[in-house]
Amino acid sequence: MKEQGQFIELDTKSITEGGVFYGYASRFNEIDLGNDNIQPGAFAQSLKTRPASKVKMLLAHDPTTPIGVWTSLVEDERGLKATGQLILDTAKGRETYALLRAGALDGLSIGFKAKKESYDRNIRLLHQVDLFEISVVTFPMLPSATVSQIKQANEFSRLVDAINRAAKALN
Repeated sequence: MKEQGQFIELDTKSITEGGVFYGYASRFNEIDLGNDNIQPGAFAQSLKTRPASKVKMLLAHDPTTPIGVWTSLVEDERGLKATGQLILDTAKGRETYALLRAGALDGLSIGFKAKKESYDRNIRLLHQVDLFEISVVTFPMLPSATVSQIKQANEFSRLVDAINRAAKALN
């Protein structure tokens, strides 16, 4: 069977001080809207050959728009646990952070190539995948894969507050 790039979502649990966030990039044995179902152990080989820092963090799967770095990717009994850091020194990193805070963006999605797969009726069971990127997206394949909590970074928060105060003073 021909390998195809597919996308499955990251269920982010929080964004902490400085734009660090974590959650599950994939949950095992869940069927997404594309009828894909990642199986336990599917990421093991990929994680051995491509460390977290080499998996790209993109905005909407656009390879020209990196927005941060992944600091940890680990398989556990639930799925692929991911920790990442938005780069708030960049315009797109700050913009993504602000959109996540506002709830305008709330999904994430992983990009991979299927290496080993099988089918159970119309469900594609993915036994081994090559993970190459995880993106912040507007509409994730798994509707429940959303950002659930966002905390402001101290410096970014102070900057936003200062801009808001200056804007009020001008009015």
